[in-house]
Formats: sequence, C-alpha cells, structure tokens
Amino acid sequence: MLENVTQCFTEHFDQLPDFVSKAPGRVNLIGEHTDYNDGFVLPAAIDFFTLVATSARQDNLIKVIALDYAGQSDEFALNSLYEAHPIQMWSNYVRAVVRTLVDRGYQLKGCNLVVSGNVPQGAGLSSSASLEVALAQALLTVAGIQIPATELALIGQAAGNNYVGCACGIMDQLVSAGGQQGHALLIDCRSLETTPILMPSELSIVIINSGVKRGLVDSEYNLRREQCAEAAKFFKQSVLRDVTKEQFFAAADQLPELVRKRAQHVIEENERTLKAAEALATNNAALLSQLMAESHGSMRDLFEITTPEIDYLVAALDKELGSDGGVRMTGGGFGGCIVALVPQQKLSIVEPILADYQLKTGLIATPFICTPEQGASLVALES
Repeated sequence: MLENVTQCFTEHFDQLPDFVSKAPGRVNLIGEHTDYNDGFVLPAAIDFFTLVATSARQDNLIKVIALDYAGQSDEFALNSLYEAHPIQMWSNYVRAVVRTLVDRGYQLKGCNLVVSGNVPQGAGLSSSASLEVALAQALLTVAGIQIPATELALIGQAAGNNYVGCACGIMDQLVSAGGQQGHALLIDCRSLETTPILMPSELSIVIINSGVKRGLVDSEYNLRREQCAEAAKFFKQSVLRDVTKEQFFAAADQLPELVRKRAQHVIEENERTLKAAEALATNNAALLSQLMAESHGSMRDLFEITTPEIDYLVAALDKELGSDGGVRMTGGGFGGCIVALVPQQKLSIVEPILADYQLKTGLIATPFICTPEQGASLVALES
C-alpha cells in the first residue's frame, strides 16, 4: 500500500512526497454505548490503516487524489468555506478536516495529498476516523505544527460532527490518534484520560463482519440516547456515569421498563469494562470470557441491539472458545461485526464456524485477524 501511494504521488505531482501520514482503524473490545454516557471503553487500534502521502505547495491550494476511488481528485483553497462535494463523499472528509483546522486557528500551508487505505468500509472499524486523523496529522505536519494525540482526535471528531454530519463520540478518533502497539486503550470518555493495557501476546483479535447490513442504526441509536438521558434525569444526574449500581437498583422499579433496561446495560457495562481492562492486564482469560459474554447478553436482552444472526455467530464461537477467550458483538448494533479474543492455537475454529453460519443464514461472514497497533504516526521514506 505504501509503494502504491508513493508511486501515485510521483506520477501525479512529479516528485516524491515529503512524508506519509498513517492512522489506524480500531475495534472496541468492550464498552458499548457507554461513550455518550461519559463512561469507559476499551478499544484497540488495529493493523488496517489510512495513508496520506504529502508534500508542501507554494500557494494556498489543497490538491488531493483518492487512490482507492479510481484516482478521483479534488482541489480547493485553504480559506474557502466548507461546501459538501456534490458527488464525492470522500472529498467531504478532506474539506471538513481542513475547515476544522482553520476554524481552530491553525496556520496551514497549501499541499498535495494522495490518500489510500485498507480499513474495511462499512464494517464498523472506523475507516472514517482513521481518514480524519491521518489527514489532520498530514496537514499539521506540513505546517510544522505538532499537537497531542487528544487534540488530533478532537479535530477529527469535530470535522465529522460539524461538517460531514455523522454524530460520534470521541473513542474512534482517540484510539486512532493515540493507540499503542501491543496494547488496548482504556479510555475515560469524560476526562479523555487513556490507560494502555498490554494485550497478552498469545491472544489474537479476530473481527468478523457478520454480513448483516446495519439497519435502523440512526433512529434506534438516537432513541437509546434519549432513553439513557431520561434515566439519568430521573436520578438527577446529567449522565448515567454518575448513577451508582446501588442507586439504580434501589429505584429501578420506578422507571419505565425500556428506560430501566437501557440504563441497567450502561451502568453494568461501565463496571464490566473496568474489570475487563484488569483481566487483560493480568492475563485472566476466564474472567475476560465471562465479561464479554455478559456484555453480549446485555446488548441482546437489555439494550436490544443485536440480531438473531449475530447472536448465533457469537454463541457458536463462545461454545468453541470456552473460557480460553471471549466473543461479543462490537459497534452500534443491528448488524456489523463481532469481536473475538482467540488463543493463537485455536484460530482454526473460526473457518468451520463461518461455513456453518453461511449454511444456516445464507450470509457470508468475513474474518479479519488483527494485532493491536500504534496510533497515528509518520512513515519514514527511503530517499
């Protein structure tokens, strides 16, 4: 991929890039729908990336080529107001990141960019956050500006929320910007404090795209946010992070049933996420297996965001893994991916399960075996 992006850059701009900016996708191991409740999440950056080959220009133009979209291009001035591209969705991310940096007072310079990535799109692995972070890092580096990973993440989040129009928490961009090789990242979504948690080397991260197209996501996601807010308000708090388990169960029967179920998931999921970080750190596979199973059960029965196909796939993997690893749905729900932590000597269980899954459901599930990677970085080019 690096060779392709540099070759494309040389062909289009008649020079080698000055550098290549790189940012990974991510998977969330546990901590679902806790981010907007100021809770805890435990994602890992993965070894699928967006690359942005970059060189400075002498004017104030941004010229960008999307290698993965048959070499489509875009060109605009640094000081131009944000305007959505009529056809090219990828262009909107570039325009949004540039505009967000300008909004925040950064003195940017014109540059040439070639963008390429291998983060699977539409699979819930944060290809868009990876793109936002890689772009922001590239634009700042050209201007000679270095900023902390947290600020890089906030820029990516603001670009998506304010311009592209996809409301998201901070997790995706923060782990893409600040992930550490060989580690998951425990994130406090209130303080944005991050704690790296060493992943046991014998555990592989296996992400399986279920083939279930994600439906109802926006309307159901917004409804659950409202239900969580209603529960927090009942307890005279702004978010569920500040409602203890004891407070909740003392008054749970006074809440409407659906609101009670949603709140119970979030409150217990926060607790599970902290325990899972500890289980990872101490290589306690049995506890991790239990916590991931509880998380999936809670998403199925309390938050009600899984599908029958995903439940079947999770149950089949859980049966084969036993207490040696864990598995659950990951992401917003109603389709998408599952994540499993699988001992390397048990990786052979995956293919037969997926073959059986296809027979039972007619769906083709796609596995990705990942390792936890470093967050955003610059790739050194051989001169």
